[in-house]
Amino acid sequence: MARILGIETSCDETAAAVVVDGRRIEANIVASQEDVHRETGGVVPETASRLHLRTLVPVLQQTLTAAGRDWGEIDAIAVTHGPGLAGSLLVGLNTAKAMAFARGLPLVAVNHLEGHVYANWLVEGDEPRFPLVSLIVSGGHTDLVLMEGHGHYRRLGRTRDDAAGEAFDKAARMLRLGYPGGPAIQRAAENADPSRYPLPRPWLRGSDDFSFSGLKTAVLRTVERAGSSLVAADLAASFQEAMVDVLVTKTVDAAREHGAQAIALAGGVAANLPLRARMQAFSPVPVLIPPVRLCTDNAAMIAAAGHFRYQAGERSALDLDAIPSLPIA
Repeated sequence: MARILGIETSCDETAAAVVVDGRRIEANIVASQEDVHRETGGVVPETASRLHLRTLVPVLQQTLTAAGRDWGEIDAIAVTHGPGLAGSLLVGLNTAKAMAFARGLPLVAVNHLEGHVYANWLVEGDEPRFPLVSLIVSGGHTDLVLMEGHGHYRRLGRTRDDAAGEAFDKAARMLRLGYPGGPAIQRAAENADPSRYPLPRPWLRGSDDFSFSGLKTAVLRTVERAGSSLVAADLAASFQEAMVDVLVTKTVDAAREHGAQAIALAGGVAANLPLRARMQAFSPVPVLIPPVRLCTDNAAMIAAAGHFRYQAGERSALDLDAIPSLPIA
């Protein structure tokens, strides 16, 4: 049995968790900065870093208390070292290195995107089967990845411009629906008519890549043409429909092409209910979906990913640095 302490500070969530054997959560504490960044309509990196500095140690203390554990029962520390905001990453990484040195514990570096995938290991039931295709959709990333085993990834496609979550945020801002954009658009679209404002689908035929800048521009042009007669909820529904259509179609096609045993959703946008429902309806293989609380940034997913790297014998040196643009493969 291995008990891993995870730390996640890649963006604006200060998080720590204790996970056993990569599958069972003993504690998972997240201190959100959402209310602070809502005032500016997005994350301010310097503000996020300072809030991590203020919050991380209390969060770590709360996590060990909630798990009912002391340092002598922790086998290793797993920490996000990229991608993310440089200042935010450094707070979590340097704290983890200091604790690993002081306590004589192994340090395991975890890719933030890999962590999102491993949120699917924290769901009750059988372990996911390989190979699987994972759609990682968040505020900063949209990646389609073939996972052939623990630590073995092949990136099939990625966004060429805006990430899905970023596009949701920008569309919500144009429609004056609030921040964060994903939940705001989902709420507005619940009882709306997506057919009122038809929007294009950026298919990029012959490629597993995504592109959402054109869709975002189409929303802007529709807002400008409609003026005061705009029905924001209907345009939100149309935007969401276009996004979900492209994400699901490309993921399902990739799963068929590569003989995947399952599709795994990952990242903050995976909390979108229409995306979850559509993927389950159209996938030819089982769809793995973490609970909403594990879709957004958290440290349990980092501890889970760290467990499998720890079991494989991986250890990180104490001169490890943050890599803000670290790719998953």
